[in-house]
Amino acid sequence: MFEVRVEADFAAAHFLQDYNGKCENLHGHNYKVYAYAKGNELDEGGMLLDFGKLKGGLREVCKKLDHTNLNDLCENGISVFKQNPSAERISKYIFDKLSAELENAGDKKSDAQLYRVDVFETPTSRATYRV
Repeated sequence: MFEVRVEADFAAAHFLQDYNGKCENLHGHNYKVYAYAKGNELDEGGMLLDFGKLKGGLREVCKKLDHTNLNDLCENGISVFKQNPSAERISKYIFDKLSAELENAGDKKSDAQLYRVDVFETPTSRATYRV
């Protein structure tokens, strides 16, 4: 099994409703995001997946979140953030959007598939969505 990983980052604010603590107040993070793909077969060039395509897709998704208040994005169609844009929900959102970006990029020369997204709110606090 082969695995590749790329990373991107974005800065955003959020607050958590239904939470009793300091995170119920508006605050921000410099998020770091890792995206992982895996597969058994390499393409003719010996690659599982072009790093450029994976990184480009991840950057495109993160760009839509950068310098926003995540709670406000529900007004722009991102209903998963309506009440509590937790790191867990952010990781699922990025996974789903990146999966769609990769499908649209086409060029399936290998069996690579996105299987995991990590979202770090801080260097020591991470949420993961995986299939």
